[in-house]
Amino acid sequence: MSKKINLFANLKSDFASGLVVFLVALPLCLGIAMASGAPLFSGIIAGVIGGIVIGSLSQSHISVSGPAAGLTAIILTAITDLGAFDVFLMAVFIAGLIQLALGFLKAGSISNYFPTNVIEGMLAGIGIIIILKQIPHAFGYDADFEGDQAFIQNDGSNSFSFLFDMINHIQLGAVVISLVSLVILISWDKVPFLKRLKLVPGALVAVVLGIILNEIFISSGSSLAIGKEHLVSLPVPKSFEDFKSIIITPNFAAVTNPQVWVVGITIAIVASIETLLCIEATDRMDVQKRYSDTNVELKAQGIGNLVSALIGGLPMTSVVVRSSANNNAGAKSKMSAIIHGVLLLISVLSIPAILNKIPLATLATVLILVGYKLAKPAAFIHFWEKGKYQFIPFIATLVFVVATDLLKGVALGIIISIIFVLRGNLKRAYSFKKEEYEDGDIIHIDLAQEVSFLNKAAIKQTLNDIPENSKVVINAHDTEYIAHDVLDLIREFKETRAIDENIKVKLKGFKKAYDLENTPDANNHVTIEHYYDVAKRVLVKKEEVKEDFKTN
Repeated sequence: MSKKINLFANLKSDFASGLVVFLVALPLCLGIAMASGAPLFSGIIAGVIGGIVIGSLSQSHISVSGPAAGLTAIILTAITDLGAFDVFLMAVFIAGLIQLALGFLKAGSISNYFPTNVIEGMLAGIGIIIILKQIPHAFGYDADFEGDQAFIQNDGSNSFSFLFDMINHIQLGAVVISLVSLVILISWDKVPFLKRLKLVPGALVAVVLGIILNEIFISSGSSLAIGKEHLVSLPVPKSFEDFKSIIITPNFAAVTNPQVWVVGITIAIVASIETLLCIEATDRMDVQKRYSDTNVELKAQGIGNLVSALIGGLPMTSVVVRSSANNNAGAKSKMSAIIHGVLLLISVLSIPAILNKIPLATLATVLILVGYKLAKPAAFIHFWEKGKYQFIPFIATLVFVVATDLLKGVALGIIISIIFVLRGNLKRAYSFKKEEYEDGDIIHIDLAQEVSFLNKAAIKQTLNDIPENSKVVINAHDTEYIAHDVLDLIREFKETRAIDENIKVKLKGFKKAYDLENTPDANNHVTIEHYYDVAKRVLVKKEEVKEDFKTN
């Protein structure tokens, strides 16, 4: 039975963190909608639904849902191919139904099989993406849209190209505001007096001060003044008709269109996987180490996408960037996600003109610190110290998340982890030990608890490498299962090659079912070593008798 959560128990900290997430989410919602070729308000609608609806239904304490950059390419292609946004909304509606079904089918349990080093590599990769993408915005170069996570752009340029291009487009006023924002944000975490002001998040102070500074620059005619192209750009409805035009409903007649179903299934699969990855990651971030029910999360996402589609919103997932900002701001419960959704709704309806004064440079600084916390050097050191089997999947996931996308990076990390597990299993199927003596080597092969057909090649090579005139002890005392292929190898080795090459084989611990006869114990005087020693003594004695006979 799940424990009942009091959403108002930590209202102070949750409100402050919700406010920070609202500031981060606002430009991301707009940027992702713009990149998707969708109406700008469709991104805001998705953000509101992601906060209020999914936030209320989800059992995740710190994750935040909204429009995701990972879906932009799918959405852009789908809207173009389907020909109309309302037809696309029908596909989103179908995706919501599929996610709801996946929740009831308990498909969320697959998240238990994501390796920790891969999840951490994904987080570090996203952190590096955020830093690379937000540095140009911090310097006043806003050629790329907010929320873009693609390393390689359609025109062939990449994130490093933007950094080089930025040098020729630096806006000094944006740099000043970024530096002031950075000082405020770092001070808010370090200065004891400021840390106690939990209700007033540093991000809000940075945003307010950024607006004030830019207004001073504008009013004084300073060259540092930041133009509209470098500020938040939220559409401002001027009449009730403008508000009515925001709400677009799905074209339900398109339900018979097979292409709509293909898009819906694609969105459902990609959004569900990204959500499960994010939930696994945010559970690891949670300082209270609470675990989320991923099946409930899929149901919540499904309902959220159904509602979003009905009122003209984009499809959503749980999003790492917003969730990480939420965690860093001190969120204690899912109330912070709900608050961020409410703030998005209130602000876009009541104060869009004020929001349009926020410099993108300030928001970029907030996100850069979020990125740094995701990709801290300590994480690299931690996995390096754990050895190559932990570090290689971590670093491979990170590199491919940055260079390609989240799903491809995670898929590669999981594949590498599986290869390492299989390789480790091959090695751990038995232990090999050689003891050296004057009269030859004794080789010990101790079989593991389970020896499968996957271990056949390694064991075959080991038996093949055993030199002539050796003594071999094969021990199966701890073994519960041995594949028939491996039993045949051992039998053939014992009955054929060992005899031909004078290899003394002793079998220990083999069950009757294996149809391999164990060598009798030494106390029965029938061990291989015993026969060997007896034969040796007989030969020695025979030679001594011969010598005595010659002498006499």
